[in-house]
Amino acid sequence: MKILIVGLGLIGGSYCKAISGYTDNEVYGLDTNEDVIKKALNEGCISGEASADEFDSFDMVIVALHPIPAEKFMINNMSAFKKGCILTDVCGIKGDMSERLTIAAEKEGVHYVGTHPMAGKEHFGYDYSDGSLFIGANFIVAITEKTHKPSVLTIEKLAKKMGFHHIVETTPHDHDSVIAYTSQLAHVVSSAYVKSPTMQKELGFSAGSFKDMTRTATLNESMWTSLFLSNRECLTFEIDELIRHLQEYRDAIAENDAVTLQELLRVGRVLKEKNIEERTKERE
Repeated sequence: MKILIVGLGLIGGSYCKAISGYTDNEVYGLDTNEDVIKKALNEGCISGEASADEFDSFDMVIVALHPIPAEKFMINNMSAFKKGCILTDVCGIKGDMSERLTIAAEKEGVHYVGTHPMAGKEHFGYDYSDGSLFIGANFIVAITEKTHKPSVLTIEKLAKKMGFHHIVETTPHDHDSVIAYTSQLAHVVSSAYVKSPTMQKELGFSAGSFKDMTRTATLNESMWTSLFLSNRECLTFEIDELIRHLQEYRDAIAENDAVTLQELLRVGRVLKEKNIEERTKERE
């Protein structure tokens, strides 16, 4: 296929490198930053820079922008894409956006499929992109009743070649509900955790636990603000759940209640052990 990737940041740049490096597809890039395009060309991960008047020449268009500009780009250019083209995005939010884009694409003879690669880094931008980023990672495909099934199969086949290990098919709204817990909540907690004044004294006192808890605090605040607000109902539910459980731990510790505290910790351990067991079975 002839593939266009729009937005060559961490994920878009990594897509360019993975597709050009592990598949026989032809990759082109589009980015507002000319220096990024030059770097991608020099590194050989794209065959050229695309222009708006060439949109109808691509078999697949992958939009790697933040949710709001991603939807705007796709809606504004829907009529310019080739009939039968597969249009997809990598946004961490799906919900109503997938419904709107599926309908808009259908009117123009384009096949929209919402996806979400479960991979990333603490840093962002093309300079941190890596073709091996997706090896062993999960790949989510958000499907509606109107989603074009052959296009789904084409995207899943491409994802496998890029190194994704496990492909999950779900609905856009179920995606947003679960991702609020597995991804977005972790970023909120990490960002809040580093605001303790004690962090200024951590040098020499920290190990793996501190590293794990603070890793996602080095986020792209513009992107994550958009993601959080676009999924605010699901995310506020998870934050409320966390606060409720934290209050239980706080009260047991403040009241020197060893029995309650030990039970809270036991329940948490058992839940995680079951989670690990399920993950192990899934891999097998």
